Amino acid sequence: MPAKPLRIATINTNGIRAAYRKGMGAWLDQRDVDILAIQEVRATTEDIQQLLGEEWDVLHDPATAKGRAGVAIASRSAASIHRVVLGPDDFDSAGRWLEADYEVNGKVVTVVSTYVHSGEAGSPKQVEKFRFLDEMEARLPELQKHSDYAVVLGDLNVGHRTLDIRNWKGNVKRAGFLPQEREYFDRIVGAEGEDGYNDGAGLGWVDVGRKWAGDVDGPYTWWSWRGQAFDNDSGWRIDYQLATPALAATVTDYSVDRAAAYDERWSDHTPVVVDYAV
Repeated sequence: MPAKPLRIATINTNGIRAAYRKGMGAWLDQRDVDILAIQEVRATTEDIQQLLGEEWDVLHDPATAKGRAGVAIASRSAASIHRVVLGPDDFDSAGRWLEADYEVNGKVVTVVSTYVHSGEAGSPKQVEKFRFLDEMEARLPELQKHSDYAVVLGDLNVGHRTLDIRNWKGNVKRAGFLPQEREYFDRIVGAEGEDGYNDGAGLGWVDVGRKWAGDVDGPYTWWSWRGQAFDNDSGWRIDYQLATPALAATVTDYSVDRAAAYDERWSDHTPVVVDYAV
């Protein structure tokens, strides 16, 4: 890995082959990313490798159901080890959780690409989402024990605070902003107004995006394709980089790579890019 800051990006591609047809490759070619976490791959490992090019080392955990979900991590240097199992053996996390360890300047940096279920309030889909969040919450302390330098990144499909959704009042009973969903983030990074919020509270993880941006609306990372949501910036901040305190302390830059115009979008999400001076 390079001596310069380690640049880690995350993007839900909404289908990587479609994203490449619309311009993802041009973005990646000029962004100088070292490690790229991808969600909603919806393609084979061979597809990913062909699209990104042979200079990338690709790890991929496809979903059990073909054409659904799928997470990947692509890096300039190969991982030393990777893991794909989350939770007990009877829990299907395939295509939603992928861990990899990288040697960076004598340190082990653990990167997790994850895609949390979208859910649907009052349905079995929401039960499955809560179960996944339960297993994720249980795994985070183990990651902290494994490495002081760990980051969980991806489409977590939950807006933690009212700042994270433009129309939050209209979504308090919808999946993605349910009180029970938001409580997971209270336990991970601390609750809004709590001593140590995003600075040691809860499980001690740091929401890098909120730490960097401060108490402002957004910056949003997802907008519906429908209507004027993108043009009006009526979005949701649901793509995160959650870092351990040691890694969060090394952040030198945070960027949401929002497209300049609606017709320049290549996904309904936008990349979130962070530089870590490890």
